[in-house]
Amino acid sequence: MKIICIGRNYAAHAEELHHQTGLAATGDEPLWFLKPDTALLRNNDPFYVPDFSQEVHYECELVVRIDRVGKCIEERFAHRYYREVGLGIDFTARDVQREAIRQGLPWERAKAFDRSAALSPHFIPLEELGGDVQRLRFELELNGRVCQRGDTSLMLRTVDRLIACVSRYMTLKMGDLLYTGTPAGVGPVHPGDTLRATLEERELLNFDIR
Repeated sequence: MKIICIGRNYAAHAEELHHQTGLAATGDEPLWFLKPDTALLRNNDPFYVPDFSQEVHYECELVVRIDRVGKCIEERFAHRYYREVGLGIDFTARDVQREAIRQGLPWERAKAFDRSAALSPHFIPLEELGGDVQRLRFELELNGRVCQRGDTSLMLRTVDRLIACVSRYMTLKMGDLLYTGTPAGVGPVHPGDTLRATLEERELLNFDIR
């Protein structure tokens, strides 16, 4: 099982990230990276802020679960490779990432650490949400205040485009998770905080920061 994470897939967040890290905008190809299965944070378990970072940020994202094996998938056929969606949070050690970018190094230390990929306990069949993955809205609340609002119609690259691009380089397998990018509004978490996320007003995530 692979956790495939897409970076800078919403224009406002790409601009936000540029200001936070100095990272330039991407070209036509999506930016993507992997997290190991040890990064999964399941069942709304608490997230423990790691001791190697002073600035861990939340990034709420729509997550697509792959349900067929595919390689070099054409974009027009990509919709056949998923039926359910959920929500996830890509926790990022922003200070570690900033230093890696400055040195021209990979991001694994900032992105792939244990329990850095929160995943909703439940996925929802796409047909229950209207059938169009590019017409979904989601929100993240920090301590009861909405801090991120996502609308998949605003993605720079559609889910099907992402699947086509990634599958050109690696085989997608059943159970692989595609974190499709985060909208603007990312920010830090601290012990004592609570995160709650909804997809089309259905609560999928609700857990504490410790």
